[in-house]
Amino acid sequence: MLELILGGARSGKSRLAERLAAESGLPVTYIATSQAHDGEMSARIQHHRERRPLAWGLIEEPLELARVLAENAAEGRCLLVDCLTLWLTNLLMLDDLARLAAEREALLAAIERLPGRIILVSNETGLGVVPLGELTRRYVDEAGWLHQALAERCQRVIFSVAGLPMILKGVPL
Repeated sequence: MLELILGGARSGKSRLAERLAAESGLPVTYIATSQAHDGEMSARIQHHRERRPLAWGLIEEPLELARVLAENAAEGRCLLVDCLTLWLTNLLMLDDLARLAAEREALLAAIERLPGRIILVSNETGLGVVPLGELTRRYVDEAGWLHQALAERCQRVIFSVAGLPMILKGVPL
């Protein structure tokens, strides 16, 4: 099963993804895409680490998400990716459009073939005002296009608001 969980900042999307992974009864590997560039992000990462079960595996991969998913997906296993927009930011900050396109296409090509349960978490960025800066507009555009492509491929898509999940596609929780 392939699932996409979208939501704004502090919407409960990560907590929901972690709950679904724990309830799956499968061995879970958490794939973290964030990088601790400052103290605030370090604190966020630590918060996520503290609330995850100790039995879960952890892979920290900021760029090569398709490769890591392909190497670790298996029947009877759950992979939880948190989060796609941080992964996208990491690629955008490389300022290499070819690398961004290649990693995005690799992810979209791999995602449908992966065995097991895959839960993808991402920030919905398209609900606010249009940003003024070029890089920020590109980020919002890239995230929106990525979410549309993934939602098309996923069996279930959930939008989380104020800790409440809304099913956009697929079976209810």
